[in-house]
Amino acid sequence: MLPLLFSFTVQAQSTNSITNPTSVLSIFLSLLLVVAIIFSLAWLMRRFNVTHAGSGQMKVVASMVAGTRERIMVIQVGEEQHLVGVTAQNINHLAKLDTPLASQQEGQGQGDFKQKLIKAMANTMNPGMKEGKQDEK
Repeated sequence: MLPLLFSFTVQAQSTNSITNPTSVLSIFLSLLLVVAIIFSLAWLMRRFNVTHAGSGQMKVVASMVAGTRERIMVIQVGEEQHLVGVTAQNINHLAKLDTPLASQQEGQGQGDFKQKLIKAMANTMNPGMKEGKQDEK
């Protein structure tokens, strides 16, 4: 009886070895899951335009996509606002705005990500929900 118990213990230890194809597959899938989580978080941050809050001297007031890698942006520097064109290779100053645009983020600070996430989740879970109804909550 004792030799049978000893052989079972030795066999159980050999199945936990790193060379076992099942454990190698498990390690590979775990690593793949971690990498997928990192890429999905990076995509979410890019999707919701999460950026570092600078010193507050310069901020993007408005932005519009003009192509696959081109944007038109209104940048506020101090009290002045400038219209710039941004491509993958360069940034061009297009004009200085005489009448400044109202900032969409005034009074909100950097809590904008939270509001965008709540609206995106509400639209995903209930696409028929109107934005006005959610703002009342």
